[in-house]
Amino acid sequence: MTTPELLPIATGKRSWAYLSGEIRAQRGLALLTLAISAVSAAMSLIPVYVFGVLVDRVTEGAPTSTIVSVVVVITTAAVIGGIFTALSTYMISKLGERTLASLRERVLRRALHLPIGTLERVGKGDLLSRVGDDVAVMAKSIGEVIPNIVSAILLVSLSVVTMLSLDWRLGLAGMVAIPMYVMALRWYLPKSAPLYAAERVAMGERSQALISSMQGARTVRAYGLEDTHLAEIDKASGKARDIGIDVFRLFTRFGSRSNRAECVGLSVILAAGFLLVQDEYVTVGQVTAAALLFHRLFNPIGMLMFSFDDVQSAGASLARLVGVIDIPDERSPGTGAVPVDGTLQITDLRHSYDTGHEVLHGIDLTVGAGETVALVGSTGAGKSTIAAIAAGSIDSTSGTVRIGGATLAELGAKGLRRHIAIVSQEVHVFAGPLIEDLLLAAPDASRADVHAALDTVGATRWVDTLDNGMDTVVGEGGHELTSAQSQQLALARLVLADPAVAVLDEATAEAGSAGARDLEAAAAAATRGRSTLVVAHRLTQAVAADRVVVLEHGRILEQGPHAELVAAGGRYAELWSAWQGR
Repeated sequence: MTTPELLPIATGKRSWAYLSGEIRAQRGLALLTLAISAVSAAMSLIPVYVFGVLVDRVTEGAPTSTIVSVVVVITTAAVIGGIFTALSTYMISKLGERTLASLRERVLRRALHLPIGTLERVGKGDLLSRVGDDVAVMAKSIGEVIPNIVSAILLVSLSVVTMLSLDWRLGLAGMVAIPMYVMALRWYLPKSAPLYAAERVAMGERSQALISSMQGARTVRAYGLEDTHLAEIDKASGKARDIGIDVFRLFTRFGSRSNRAECVGLSVILAAGFLLVQDEYVTVGQVTAAALLFHRLFNPIGMLMFSFDDVQSAGASLARLVGVIDIPDERSPGTGAVPVDGTLQITDLRHSYDTGHEVLHGIDLTVGAGETVALVGSTGAGKSTIAAIAAGSIDSTSGTVRIGGATLAELGAKGLRRHIAIVSQEVHVFAGPLIEDLLLAAPDASRADVHAALDTVGATRWVDTLDNGMDTVVGEGGHELTSAQSQQLALARLVLADPAVAVLDEATAEAGSAGARDLEAAAAAATRGRSTLVVAHRLTQAVAADRVVVLEHGRILEQGPHAELVAAGGRYAELWSAWQGR
């Protein structure tokens, strides 16, 4: 198995630019959040400062009633601090969730418009790990990490200012630990950043190995490749595990350096305070307050230091998500051209996949307005490739596709879907009410329109028997549909979308022998009056077509009505004879 190419990953500079841009877009909310968080941090420092004052008052022989005023101040500060801490957490989460929602929507919007060729090249695992694992990491950071980081930064900043206000020498003594913290970070960050980035990539590769094996489970079992695929999964999982262990080992060493800085900082404050009190430069209460302030910083500073673990992971996830957003959208905006009719014209079509091997060799084909043309041929003849290119799902290497005289590029991405639609054998049923699944094709359609579309493809026979009819929940967690029923829904969507041109790429292949005739009748009803290009899985579809085009190795061998091709005794006659005697 070859390792698939990965989607782009944004640089740190680009990721920060994106994040800061999102925050600037919510400047008012961000400033209000910062102000509330600052009040919360300030309230948490008042008890420590007041306690230092109490020590001096007791030393001076103040009456016992002094304690009452101290308790009142501490209680008031605690109540106000609690209220503002709750508000701060709420506001930070609100700001973060808005930013995450915007990020998630932009990633999903870009992912849904990625070219099929790109998805085939990179595999689904990398993309799914980004919209799944990476979004989860970002959500955890916003809900748990960022509120703590903001609170810690403000608390550390205000604590340093308070220590300097008590006495500049005590403030400087406390700041002795800062270089040690900085050195710990300078040692940690360059080593951890590549590890976190590699960990996210390894998780994507693990997802790809799992998904590809699960999706191809039948083929894997048929060819006895279980051990090979399990080995690939084990290798990918082992790589992710080993990187995770390396990350934890590095983080543990980082923690010991942080503890060393705490010990040195507190020792220097106590030593300097002893000398300053001895020389009567400061009071015992001031030294007490400074020592308590620094000791109180153990948790926020430690949390800041240790949060770099989560920050690095979130940064790696953000870079992967922004990398998806920044993938250039190469879809043509169109020129506003309007097709004069439903004629589908393919001229000198050539196509090569990444291997460089040309699979289509100058195909010329015209499907007249309202005509049905069936593509037949052996596996690998190029039928599905022509269908995908004609529908605009993939771009050809060269050649032109026109609908009613307008090229696909002139129609643009949005205009294209108004005039042509493709139904393949891979049909997805969206979770939710059945009617909402169908309205995706025509949001403005009425219930009567939806029911008429279902009736056109013969689906009302089973839809009307459901407990809630068209409002029955289907898909994951709902009523399970058969393959044939799912295909009927896809054909009903085609009726609702009402394009001039329809492409059916083996759209009845999943019906099985029992339901083939009904599903073929449904396909015929859904495409009646439309220019239709059919990749014929069953030659009975070719019989019903106005014209049959026989492909072999990317070239057209012969074409014409079914009866004429059978009488000609060529390749199609051989296929028909084999089909009748199957």
